[in-house]
Amino acid sequence: MVVFRLKKVSESTRKVQNVRQLITQIRQKVFQKGAFPAVIIYLERMVTIMKRFYTAESVTEGHPDKLCDLIADSVLDACLSHDALARVACEVMAAKGRIIVAGEITSLYEPEIPKIVRRVLSVVGYDPSQFSIQCLIHKQSPDIAAGVDCSLEQRRNGGQEDSVPQLGAGDQGVMVGYACNETPEMLPLPVVLAHRLTISLALARRYGLIHGLRPDGKAQVTVEYGEDGKPLRLDTVVVSAQHSPEKPADELFWELTDKVLAPALQALPPDEDTKILLNPSGRFVLGGPEADTGLTGRKLMVDSFGVFAPHGGGAFSGKDATKVDRSGAYMARYIAKNLVAAGLCERCQVTLAYAIGAAQPVMVEVDTFKTGTVCADDCLADAVKLVFGLTPAEIIAKLDLLSPRYTGTAAYGHFGRPEFPWERTDQAKILRAAVI
Repeated sequence: MVVFRLKKVSESTRKVQNVRQLITQIRQKVFQKGAFPAVIIYLERMVTIMKRFYTAESVTEGHPDKLCDLIADSVLDACLSHDALARVACEVMAAKGRIIVAGEITSLYEPEIPKIVRRVLSVVGYDPSQFSIQCLIHKQSPDIAAGVDCSLEQRRNGGQEDSVPQLGAGDQGVMVGYACNETPEMLPLPVVLAHRLTISLALARRYGLIHGLRPDGKAQVTVEYGEDGKPLRLDTVVVSAQHSPEKPADELFWELTDKVLAPALQALPPDEDTKILLNPSGRFVLGGPEADTGLTGRKLMVDSFGVFAPHGGGAFSGKDATKVDRSGAYMARYIAKNLVAAGLCERCQVTLAYAIGAAQPVMVEVDTFKTGTVCADDCLADAVKLVFGLTPAEIIAKLDLLSPRYTGTAAYGHFGRPEFPWERTDQAKILRAAVI
């Protein structure tokens, strides 16, 4: 029996980019020397340990959870269109034949919620006449409103302004932003590809490129990464597409491959070993709220960065910008993206934490995962505090968060699209100058 030393395997790995090529070389060597199959299995397991896989998912706007997010953000935009200072915390539940909208709204404008719900249902692809709509809305708690309108810092200052921040955070919480340099969007490649798949799926239905598609759909992408931390190959693609009962499965398979997968996966096309799973459960006729109850805020990782970064736990959709769950997360992403754009790191995670009623964050942390190029992470955190205003009022002003733009964020991720102000890299030069 022949046993190769781990050192030799490691040396070979550095010379061969594709791990599968390395496995083939090992197989050839052990067979030449008459090794037993157990040795081959052992060596393959050693090589497998060297591999890293990352997965991300996305859903279409017809998914019941995303439908709820769309309704909530549409209600928010309706309020902001008439009252930029509206306070909105809107939650939605979608079940078979029923939509329930609940929450707290304090606004000079009273939104026509049933009308908004019916419009969203129609745009997404559902028949509004098949749903009853129930509204359970009341005003924001006066205790919360008081803490937001007059920050803890101002109250400690005797209510006098004197450059003391006036707007307090609408809740406590932890917000996380992430950016990396592996895609033009400065997002992880699996996240980008998953969203491209669901967007392509939705467009194929909307424009009739694939007949028989229905609104609900999901996608999932697994990418194999090399030892250098860069995307190496596409390992697995999963697409679940709701369809009419008359749609032949084999026809749907080839149409999805041609009209959805091919355009969406151009950045990292499948190879001969890529696993393609289309409607792996079989038929997908019953979908949307008829098959699954939907709720706002239940697709947090789809909304953000997948498994690449932790999530503070607060949902985005249906909340106005005084809720730092949303505005703080947007600012954290804005900071992280500018740090990467400035060349100060290859990837970056920015964490902010707030206390309800207080203006200044209680924590500002930067983690570059040892990819920093200029200074230590604590130095970058100090630069962030110097360059960026981190109070709710400063975040709102910098990112233009009083504008009714939120319906566009509800589906296909809140990050990575250039039309969002928090995706700008206009502070990169200033950040670099602050640390060099």
